[in-house]
Amino acid sequence: VQEECVRSGFERDKSDEIRVDSPGSSRIGKGKMSSLPQDQGMHSFVTTTPADAPHTLSLARRSAHAVHGSRDMESSLLKPKFHLDLWVSFTIQNWLLDLGRPIVMIILPLEWFPLNRPSAGDYFHMAYNIITPFLLLKLIERSPKTLPHSAVYLCIITFVMGASIHLVGDSINHRLLLSGYQLHLSVRENPIIKNLKPASLIDSFELLYYYDEKLGHSMWYVPFFLILFLYFTGCFTHIKEEKRMPLPAWFLLAPSAVYYWYLITEGQIFILFIFTFFAMTATVMHQKRKGFVPDSNGLFLLYSFSIALGLVCVWVACLWSDQVLRKKYRGVIYIPEPWAFYTLHIRDKGPSA
Repeated sequence: VQEECVRSGFERDKSDEIRVDSPGSSRIGKGKMSSLPQDQGMHSFVTTTPADAPHTLSLARRSAHAVHGSRDMESSLLKPKFHLDLWVSFTIQNWLLDLGRPIVMIILPLEWFPLNRPSAGDYFHMAYNIITPFLLLKLIERSPKTLPHSAVYLCIITFVMGASIHLVGDSINHRLLLSGYQLHLSVRENPIIKNLKPASLIDSFELLYYYDEKLGHSMWYVPFFLILFLYFTGCFTHIKEEKRMPLPAWFLLAPSAVYYWYLITEGQIFILFIFTFFAMTATVMHQKRKGFVPDSNGLFLLYSFSIALGLVCVWVACLWSDQVLRKKYRGVIYIPEPWAFYTLHIRDKGPSA
């Protein structure tokens, strides 16, 4: 009886049909996709009206896109995934806009950028505050793992705010540097500040220092390293081709590690860095138990952090007996800033020579 009903429905409107020949395969006519279970083991026909044609076309397109997307996913798993374009962009903009920012500020003539106007380094910092969040978002988009969107958005917002706070404080700080400010001394011990009248002005400069070196750096670097760690958690694979870095990655390794060394020393964020590094190492050990190892991007980050840690150890060992720097950087962790070393041993020795 069921077959006769189905056959009569087919004869009633033969032009608007979908024939389901087997589970998972269908032949689409003018009708709508069948919602009958695929495990019936029999030919089935459904009818539809012309008004349902747009809906049918939409479903057909979605099905085609799903099949195409699954094939792309399968093929992408077999291709090298090292994000050369992003890592090159990171390296160039980090060296040019961040590490090279104070150098440009010192080299360019003061007449080009008066002290009461933004300097070239300030414009570099503005560009950094725009480009870096964009690159971080692009890096997150490339992650094979779906990362928590709320955490990523909060990190990016905090990063931009912290970097902007640092922009203002660092701009004034480097303007003071051109006026004789000595970075290897504390705010109250600096010759150009300790004799200011009224004395409350010194408190204002200490507040400026706090926004620059403490609050600005914390809101800048904590989300930065958190995003890198979240990205790193998705950089694992069991594919043999992905267990090693390509040749371009090895060329980028040295400049990337030197930049992280600069962040650790100049930003005074050794504790944040070492916790991030330990978390990455623990993640590697945890994933190895599941049979996964870091892919080329994960290895690039891991090797960069490892070399940067070695450079920090060498830096501290070379300046271990410097009593002037030790007076400023007191405490258990002694890591002098490169620009404090510059004002003490390079700039201030020029006039005496």
